[in-house]
Amino acid sequence: MREDQKLAAERTKQLQGARRVVIKIGTATVTGPGGEFCRERIEPIVRSIAALRKSGRQAVLVSSGAVGLGRGWLGLHRSRLDDLVTKQACAAVGQSLLMDAYKNLFSASDIKIAQVLLTEEDFTNWRRYSNLRRTMEKLLGFAVVPIVNENDTVSTAELESHAPGSRTPAFSDNDRLAALVMSGLEADALVLLSNVDGLLRRPGRPNEVDSRDGAGHAPSSDVIPLVDEITPEIRALAAGPSASGRGGMRTKLEAAEIAMNCGGVAVIANGADPGILDRLFAGEPVGTVFLPAKRMPGKRRWIAYAAGVRGRVVVDAGAHRAITQGKASLLASGIVRVENPFAPLDVVSIADTEGREFARGIANCASEDAEKFSGARGSRGGRGGTPSPVLVTRDNIVLLQKQ
Repeated sequence: MREDQKLAAERTKQLQGARRVVIKIGTATVTGPGGEFCRERIEPIVRSIAALRKSGRQAVLVSSGAVGLGRGWLGLHRSRLDDLVTKQACAAVGQSLLMDAYKNLFSASDIKIAQVLLTEEDFTNWRRYSNLRRTMEKLLGFAVVPIVNENDTVSTAELESHAPGSRTPAFSDNDRLAALVMSGLEADALVLLSNVDGLLRRPGRPNEVDSRDGAGHAPSSDVIPLVDEITPEIRALAAGPSASGRGGMRTKLEAAEIAMNCGGVAVIANGADPGILDRLFAGEPVGTVFLPAKRMPGKRRWIAYAAGVRGRVVVDAGAHRAITQGKASLLASGIVRVENPFAPLDVVSIADTEGREFARGIANCASEDAEKFSGARGSRGGRGGTPSPVLVTRDNIVLLQKQ
């Protein structure tokens, strides 16, 4: 069997065997041009989720659309959404509309739903992250479909832009949020439904529906059917944010990479296609499928993806070598400088002298204590011969993949 045939067979095996699925629906799929709930597109998706449950699968739905629905309900022009507080007000109005629409659709299949509104702190705090998992597990055990969204009314992590050098948020869009939910639940599959057919192979062309045919589809030859590694070349194909949503192909690739490192399969597909979920889980070659990589343990996944990065240190060549090649801990004496302050138990970014982040880890001490030994050499470089403390122990260090 040829290599491409083996990969295609693996694709079918992964999707048909998926028992727990996280499905994300983007704003462009949820809402129509006037900001109204698009029942025509969402109803077939709900029916497919009902069919997945009948086949013995569990499903979690991550749905965007609250801000768009609120804008439409309030009769606001899109330009008015430049104001953050207006966006939050629209989210407050739209979230109830969104849940009411889902309640009506799922009730037709006798399925109960639950609203789960999350903020960044639900991921950056390990205890809250663990509590979230237990709650979601209980909902799934009750045969309920959790419907997840970011709590835009009180949180600004997703709505506002982040300045360069500022603290790295756990998520800034629902694509990544869906991937973090998948990671926390150790789900088997992540499906990202948007107004795109998949990842397109032509660089320089926007991965957006408005440049496609009248039905919103790219030529089938443009869609990359299978990805087993996210390379720099794959990243180069990603465009910027979509017109209606806050994500885009770049954030979908980031979400797919998280899913792959969870040992799961990810899919980018067009939510406007009726029966798209039925076709995917029947093994039909639609959308772009990202095959699983080696599963990263749960705590390490949290450090790498979910935890908010509070600080940043630059380390010397010896510390870089010891961490990447020798699997060593990071001693405070290996620090060249502290660029962003941090407290004990904060997750810190670890960069080389060129400024490239290559690892993340949980700090054992505060930045001011670590700086006392910054640049010290040997095991007793501190004041009064005090041994250099371990800033990050090896068990709490995660090496990041090269970008």
